[in-house]
Amino acid sequence: MSHLPILLVDDEEGIRTVLSITLEDAGHKVDTAANASDALEMFRARRYPLVVTDIRMPGMSGVELLREIKRIDPKTEVIMISGHADIDVAIQSLKHDASDFITKPINMDVFTFALQRAEERSTMRRQLEEYTSNLEALVEKKSAQLVEVERRMAASQLFEGLTASLDAFAANLDNMSMFNQMPMFVSIHNRNREVVAINDHYRQRLGDLVGEKSWSMYDDLRQGEQECPVARTIADKAARRAEHVVRCVNGNLHSVAVDTVPITASDDEVELVLEFMVDLREAEQLRDELRTTQHKYQQLFDQTPCFISVQNRGFTILSSNARHKDGLGDLEGGLCYERIMHRASPCRDCPLIKTFEDGEMHQMETVITNRKGEQINALIWSAPIRDTSGEITEAIEMITDITQIRKLQDRLTSLGLLLGSTAHGIKGLLTGIDGAIYRLGAGLEKQNFARVEDGFNDLQHLTGRVKQTVLDILYYAKKRELNWKSIDVATFALNTYTSMSAKAEARGVLLELDLAANLGSFKADASILVSALGNILENAIDACNGNEPDAPGNVLFKITCDASQIAFQITDNGAGMDHETRDKLFTLFFSSKGIAGTGIGLFVANEIVQQHGGNITVESEQGHGSTFIVYIPRELSVQV
Repeated sequence: MSHLPILLVDDEEGIRTVLSITLEDAGHKVDTAANASDALEMFRARRYPLVVTDIRMPGMSGVELLREIKRIDPKTEVIMISGHADIDVAIQSLKHDASDFITKPINMDVFTFALQRAEERSTMRRQLEEYTSNLEALVEKKSAQLVEVERRMAASQLFEGLTASLDAFAANLDNMSMFNQMPMFVSIHNRNREVVAINDHYRQRLGDLVGEKSWSMYDDLRQGEQECPVARTIADKAARRAEHVVRCVNGNLHSVAVDTVPITASDDEVELVLEFMVDLREAEQLRDELRTTQHKYQQLFDQTPCFISVQNRGFTILSSNARHKDGLGDLEGGLCYERIMHRASPCRDCPLIKTFEDGEMHQMETVITNRKGEQINALIWSAPIRDTSGEITEAIEMITDITQIRKLQDRLTSLGLLLGSTAHGIKGLLTGIDGAIYRLGAGLEKQNFARVEDGFNDLQHLTGRVKQTVLDILYYAKKRELNWKSIDVATFALNTYTSMSAKAEARGVLLELDLAANLGSFKADASILVSALGNILENAIDACNGNEPDAPGNVLFKITCDASQIAFQITDNGAGMDHETRDKLFTLFFSSKGIAGTGIGLFVANEIVQQHGGNITVESEQGHGSTFIVYIPRELSVQV
């Protein structure tokens, strides 16, 4: 048996050398290429019947080379070699009609067997093509002879000649040696719907059915002969393709793809039928395994207690799991930094950027808003997704809600952080108090009452600031039970306004009070609720500090109500906030004032309002001011 020439493709020189020696010792002529691009050029110049290629190579992968080779010459047999036993790569290779799939390190017995099988397939295909070509030439020749005979011979002579030709053709078909190398069930049937010849593969798997009816091997023909592919081909004189179930000699049932081809006699009647059957069991098993694997991965994807999404290099959300859709919304097709982080550009410490750069896992911690408008502490992990060539095409982003963990940690560790973050502010207040006391004493000594009043006012303001800071710390350190009392809304609002008006006036900000009629009363702990509203009012006044002289700061404190709740609205015309700042506004130690803020005022205010059974809404836009609305129910159904 002559050995076919082989093109060997691998980027590792050692593997090329070892395999070349093995193949040449076996009698093959071997040409080698170090990459897929060179191999493709060599293949275009010389159509090799056998190609052995590695899958993972720089540049064009082995799968891409397989696809190009099959496009140029579908008859070429290609054996794929991979260093990874990857079922997805195997399926993709077989989908593009690869002959075999071998993993590294290469077992030479397995490689030799795969090579032998590929060579047999190539030889068998070539023989079948030669037979088909000869058959077509024979038909063409006989057709030409028929025309000539019609001109020169009588009808009786014509019939005798065709009968002799048909007998010779049938005798040739009885010799099945040309089909014995084919890895399929091949059989020949006569016009009486009987099996007259079979190949070795048919005999070993389905049994020696020569002489049996053409439908005897099928297990799924409810109507018997009427559904038999051979019988149908004889009836309509046309080639057919169908899928059926056959019973093997061991009793097992197998699905097969059946192709039948009619061979007609001189009277245009079907004399013989050539039948090919291909076992679909392995393909079905692969499909079942693939469906099972996909189902398991989808379940794992959806049931994982994290918000999971897959994104490309442009940060477009390509897919997301069920928890992601339920918690953050169906954001597929949108940009991560716009839809989740509410930013105009990617986050500075975005882990996805780092993953796409170095192919490693990265993480960051931040605060995001869920689809219900609730702020959650989130730990974000990123990991790369690679294609068969090892290139990073996408990345997976996993967001874990760690809000409860953070709350537990905060209660254990935040007191120390709180003292550290407020020490500088308290020190500044104490220095101011020292200065106010000095001015007060100097005024008394010199009988300068204007200076005394100045010192007294400063001292009163600074001690108020110290008191508020200490109350915030104490409230955060240990929540106290509320002292519930029925409070007149108008009186409470007026007292709150009065306590903040002096500060607003000192900052050059106009603080206005707007009270609706018939506000009635509500139940609350006035001593701490006024602290919450005071924190928000103070923030509104501070937000107006940067206003231009022609647009003086203005804060409106408006109180409205309905039958069930009181609404305290605080609106300023200050700097405003972007979406990201609004998301983190009530987070502990977050401050938009830099070192001028402690980052606990609004956090404590929100805690106090929630303890009263209420909530705070915020509307703001950069450059267009902010509006805070504090909703407090008139009656708390369950006091917390």
